[in-house]
Amino acid sequence: QVQLVESGGGLVQPGGSLRLSCAASGFTYSRPAMSWYRQAPGKERELVAAITTTDDTTTYADSVKGRFTISRDNVKNTMYLQMNSLKPEDTAVYYCRARLGIYNYWGQGTRVTVSS
Repeated sequence: QVQLVESGGGLVQPGGSLRLSCAASGFTYSRPAMSWYRQAPGKERELVAAITTTDDTTTYADSVKGRFTISRDNVKNTMYLQMNSLKPEDTAVYYCRARLGIYNYWGQGTRVTVSS
């Protein structure tokens, strides 16, 4: 059974940093493509960053380029999102997504609040 568990969210002041983690389990035979999404109150869920399966190529939303870094540890089956220089507009619930073929899996989300 596939499971994605996010952690690392919390309250942080503007300019601060957080590191989110997404622990994946249940992918027995293949490694999924992984990504982070976020959903702010009253807004649609949006892609934040993604990392490929084969060569760890990364892509970022324009709003987070230069501030966020996505990475993965294939031994620990864990994906990370290092978030620096956080802004109030980064406040959202952050979700981990795994895609394997036609199947998509989502974590339960971790809340990030950027406020003074």
